[in-house]
Amino acid sequence: QVQLVESGGGLVQTGGSLRLSCAASGRTFRAYAMGWFRQAPGKQRAFVAALNWSGDSTRYADSVKGRFTISRDNAKNTVYLQMNSLKPEDTAVYFCAAGDKNLGVITLTRLYDSWGQGTQVTVSS
Repeated sequence: QVQLVESGGGLVQTGGSLRLSCAASGRTFRAYAMGWFRQAPGKQRAFVAALNWSGDSTRYADSVKGRFTISRDNAKNTVYLQMNSLKPEDTAVYFCAAGDKNLGVITLTRLYDSWGQGTQVTVSS
């Protein structure tokens, strides 16, 4: 399995930006499709964005389209989530996840094999 560590969360005002990073270790990063999910208090974990092993195919939740961008650097074993025009409703713990690259772009929580510990993002109004 791959180990995942997220970073880059914090407190930001409405309209601000943050870039989350997820560093992977333990196995070949190119073997994994990657995704970002978030979980707000009292809510289920929800899909945010995902990309395939090469990074040339992506998917986004409707709520973040046009504001968030997922990318990866396979040479650095890292996946990123650039978040712009943040809103209070984006407040959540953000998790990165790794899954079998043969599944393409993965949007379902249950299809991911490995998860990070999460990083808190708080957007103040």
